[in-house]
Amino acid sequence: MEDTQKVRMELTRETLGKSIAQWTKDKSFYETKIGGLLLFRHETPTEPTIGLYEPSICLVAQGSKQAHLGNGDAYVYDACSYLLTSIHMPAVYQVITASPEKPFLGLTFKLDQNELSDLMLNTSLPPPRSQSSESAMGTGQVTLPLLSAFQRLLDLLDEQENIPILAPLIQREILHRLLVGDQGERLRQTALAWSHSYQIARAIEWLKEHYTQPLRVDDLAAQVHMSKSTFHHHFKSMTALSPLQFQKQLRLQEARRLMLLEHLDVGAVAYEVGYESPSQFSREYKRMFGAPPMKDLARIRQVEDA
Repeated sequence: MEDTQKVRMELTRETLGKSIAQWTKDKSFYETKIGGLLLFRHETPTEPTIGLYEPSICLVAQGSKQAHLGNGDAYVYDACSYLLTSIHMPAVYQVITASPEKPFLGLTFKLDQNELSDLMLNTSLPPPRSQSSESAMGTGQVTLPLLSAFQRLLDLLDEQENIPILAPLIQREILHRLLVGDQGERLRQTALAWSHSYQIARAIEWLKEHYTQPLRVDDLAAQVHMSKSTFHHHFKSMTALSPLQFQKQLRLQEARRLMLLEHLDVGAVAYEVGYESPSQFSREYKRMFGAPPMKDLARIRQVEDA
């Protein structure tokens, strides 16, 4: 029975990889017609990239990828394990296993917090499995039912007229399987209004919307009904960053985006994202991305043109 299960897993994983390869042919990224479902392909390992993970599951059909948090924790995920992130959080990520013969093939599915809350309130879930840490990021074991659900979701890309009716049903099944899986406790905590995880998630939503404003940690803690010390402890436990460090990463990532896509100069973008001086902005930008703004942008454009 166990051998049969392994064979079915391999066949389903292979089929999922072929589906991702079909939609990412000649491109590294494909945003599907199914809301929140993104497909990825890389034929070589990638350089470390700083980015903001959304609440999501990252699933790999072939190859492997790695995410690093600010406290040094590293999460490697591959065809046998998925990465789950329960709140928005910065991390350094890179594809570590990929080749032209066996490209990295993966997907990201963004999690609907309202749907998660509804599932928890209106269905009888079994008790959660205990978690080893309070971090909002963790890896879990891929199961055949989870793989099969994602394959059925990708199958809808070939019959797009059925997406509005069938995709929500499959997405709800995926959320259910995550809630009862070995990483389900992380998701449950952010959906419970009385939990520390829920309060930190609310604080992060505020930071995302007001990252240009001066930050008083005392005020933000009070806003989510926590003492400053408790707030700071749980914020860092979940994100591996202090609130001020988190805000800084939001500012610098948005600055990078504005310079790349909207061609703002250093002075303009510094003030746009909340810095008081371009020199302070340039120092912190170099500290985060490893090069001054203009040099970093030139390197990125060179890679894109290669």
